[in-house]
Amino acid sequence: MTNMGYGRGEAQYLSAPPYVLACIVMWCMAWLGDRYRIRGPLLLVNCALGFIGAPMLGWAPQSGVRYFGTFLICASAQGGIPTCMTYQANNIRGHWKRAFCSATMIGFGGIGGIAGSLIFRTQDRPTYHPGIYGVLACNVLITVIVVINTIHFRRENRKADRGEKVLEGDVNFRYTI
Repeated sequence: MTNMGYGRGEAQYLSAPPYVLACIVMWCMAWLGDRYRIRGPLLLVNCALGFIGAPMLGWAPQSGVRYFGTFLICASAQGGIPTCMTYQANNIRGHWKRAFCSATMIGFGGIGGIAGSLIFRTQDRPTYHPGIYGVLACNVLITVIVVINTIHFRRENRKADRGEKVLEGDVNFRYTI
């Protein structure tokens, strides 16, 4: 039995549906981002899903509520990856610079997987509070970075619109919010 009351087979079967939601969220975020030329606000939506899902998983006494929390966390984490990668790529010019930044982001994603295995420790089961706190802290960090970038990018775009500044060496370039 798992800590949510399901057998191993049931638990394996129930691990797939959260990724179906993540796929839907990923597709919707991509469509919205391309349609409205935004990325930062969509990352904030992904963080909101994590802010809601992590406490549900960590502190709800009912297994059904905790299971629903896994849907939100999975949608937040997996749904945010393409949005984050596009946010980075849209705001950097130059092939080498963009390639270096993409590789760095992917590398830190791998490091995040290692960190996740270290903060979700077996001795902390069944609540995994250090891991839940880590998820919440990462969502806070992403929120702060996106808000700071949004303020900075809007300010820089306004300067470029007034002709006071050339962004990234191209008079037509504007940061994606």
